[in-house]
Amino acid sequence: MLPGLNPVNRKGAGEEYFNRAEKHRKSARYSAAVESYKRALTFYAKGQDIAGTLDCFLALGDTFRAKGEFTQARSVYTEGLGIAEALDDRASVADALAGLGLSVRALGDWREALNMVNKAATIYRALGDRKGVAFSLWARAGTYRIKGDIKQAVKTYHLSLDMFRSLRDSSGMAYSYCGLGGSSRVSRKFRDSEKYYKMANRMFSRLNDPFGLAYSFCGLGNARRMDNDYGNALIYFRKAEDLYRKIGDRVSYAYTLWSVGVTYTMTGQMKRALDLFKKSAAFFEQTKDPRGKIYCMIGIGEVNYMTGDMRKAKKAFKRALNCAERKGFKLEMDYAEKLFKASQQGGQFPVNLP
Repeated sequence: MLPGLNPVNRKGAGEEYFNRAEKHRKSARYSAAVESYKRALTFYAKGQDIAGTLDCFLALGDTFRAKGEFTQARSVYTEGLGIAEALDDRASVADALAGLGLSVRALGDWREALNMVNKAATIYRALGDRKGVAFSLWARAGTYRIKGDIKQAVKTYHLSLDMFRSLRDSSGMAYSYCGLGGSSRVSRKFRDSEKYYKMANRMFSRLNDPFGLAYSFCGLGNARRMDNDYGNALIYFRKAEDLYRKIGDRVSYAYTLWSVGVTYTMTGQMKRALDLFKKSAAFFEQTKDPRGKIYCMIGIGEVNYMTGDMRKAKKAFKRALNCAERKGFKLEMDYAEKLFKASQQGGQFPVNLP
């Protein structure tokens, strides 16, 4: 299960549906979980159970986030935040702020995300909630990565890993390893990346966490891709694809499709690569993920370059650069700028982006 709220066992009105939803969520059956939470909400509303309603909103936020439905997550976290503030429930205020931060981050606003996660961390520290502090460190590290501050991301992931380890929280440790795997890859430390993803994969296997397994399989595929081992990369990507498809996470599935597309580009299968970039771009458009769209623009630009359509290639790289500049994504800005300049000067393609 993704880092987030702990499953709770409620009693009273709506308990049957709420507890059923929690079981679905723990098993990564997110669509079924959403339906059960919504059923529970109707009972809580009838019984004027404010605490149950709050739990439902926060759990729904976590579930929508796991499905890659970030606008819906933002909406229900906001509802939950309003209730938590009215009840002066500081722990739930922190949970809602952390979830909101992760949701707006996925929608491209890393600045606001960092602000919300830091507010949540302050509350967790004041409450002495060490697990909450560890979670906020993990969330902050991922925000630094999206910002493009990889050095700070790695440092903060290590802090979250140390804290989760002290809490004997295997799930938190595994997600921290995945964060370190991704950050190591963009730092071009490919052996470290594979090492971290393997550690995460073993832990997720023991925990029977389908989402975590998919996450680590995709990471392992990218690590193999960067080592030019395209055959094994595709094997890992297929495993990730199958799991993400079953889970119903469109965003993570789309990133996996993009990774497969890059692999096809590197092996000269341009039509297959272009089809996958367009398919993943459609998912990113649906879920309003600007980083994903930037990577697809770059991928399409590379295919156009390799097939001799320089006009379309330059246009795609320029669009990616403009979008990255607007959002303040440093890494993506650097990638797009180098590719745009190379296309103007006739540089060598393709580029195997980490």
